[in-house]
Amino acid sequence: MRLFGLIGHPLSHSFSKKYFTEKFEKEQLTGCRFENFPIASVDELPQILDTNPELEGLAVTIPYKQSVLKYLDASNIPDGLAACNCIRVEGKKLTGYNTDHSGFEKSIAPLLKPHHNRALILGNGGATASVSFVLKKLGIGFDIVSRTIHDGSTLTYADIDERVMKEHTVIINTTPLGMYPVVNERPSILYSNITKDHLLYDLIYNPEKTLFLQKGEMRGAAIKNGEEMLVIQAEENWKIWNGVGV
Repeated sequence: MRLFGLIGHPLSHSFSKKYFTEKFEKEQLTGCRFENFPIASVDELPQILDTNPELEGLAVTIPYKQSVLKYLDASNIPDGLAACNCIRVEGKKLTGYNTDHSGFEKSIAPLLKPHHNRALILGNGGATASVSFVLKKLGIGFDIVSRTIHDGSTLTYADIDERVMKEHTVIINTTPLGMYPVVNERPSILYSNITKDHLLYDLIYNPEKTLFLQKGEMRGAAIKNGEEMLVIQAEENWKIWNGVGV
């Protein structure tokens, strides 16, 4: 039985297990299964590998997309992107990839207009690396917002005023605020200054419309959730695990 899985913490509402279980059933891949491995520390990864020798691939989610890098034997992650969300397992050899950036780029690019030339990235976790990588590639300037200035962030939420909102016509939420089941939360920005020229993108997919997206839509902004990004990166993970295009 071919085994694939997901490491992270917590994993109670993981996209990957449901997606791949349904994919295996739909495509009649009876020799495959997908399991969640909710590990309390990334240092438990060697134990996961030792106790599951049939593992061929792992998806990586928060909070281990950066800390897992030290366990890789090889990397196909683009230069300038220090985050891994996909691992191909070949015996004891671990090769790291990043498919988040491709999923994000392919899902946001069709929505971008000429005036979408500067972005606010809300949050400074593992997903921020992929988002900022794509924005640099697309030539979109950005500021990273966190509660305090640290690790590459350039603004705090207290710094977001009317001028900042006007200058940044793309706003991307990489935080878990608003994720099910705590759906009444949202990032602290000036929603009254959002206009029809804004594009709001939320990496969260459950609920379909977070409070962040709802408030943007009410102001006439274009909105997008993270489901398509997750589907794209999942399918790219599958290709990698099967050696397609690797």
